[in-house]
Amino acid sequence: MGMDVVDYEIHGSEMQFVEVELDPGEAAIGEAGSLMFMDSGIAMEAVFGDGRKDSGLLGKLFGAGKRLLTGESLFTTLYLNKAGDKQRVAFAAPYPGKIMAMDLRSLGGTLICQKDAFLCAARGVSLGIAFQRKLGAGFFGGEGFIMQKLEGD
Repeated sequence: MGMDVVDYEIHGSEMQFVEVELDPGEAAIGEAGSLMFMDSGIAMEAVFGDGRKDSGLLGKLFGAGKRLLTGESLFTTLYLNKAGDKQRVAFAAPYPGKIMAMDLRSLGGTLICQKDAFLCAARGVSLGIAFQRKLGAGFFGGEGFIMQKLEGD
């Protein structure tokens, strides 16, 4: 079972946002508070954890607990295209910066990043935690000991 690649565009220079185009039945997940706008055919649902289809109750509790350790909300928001044609949803960060699109397949399926780096992804991307192994980096590196781990395609 393969995951479709979500079409996206990054707009702006100082205050960037990502516009995602979803086919019928396709879904994206976004960090709480990152929604900028969405078309009328998009259904929004707060989900416990990271919105993966295959996780049971224990998996959802474990996923939500990992998010809590990174300082994120226990919930993410799922944006599902319930219309019969393509629909758009857009996400923006709460502060200025550069949005970078990362293809996890080309990165070996895993990306370790600092807390609050995640904005949005295709449904099926797992949001977890990774621990900084270098003691000096944990104290003096600015990111701390707990990092975000994104896995999927």
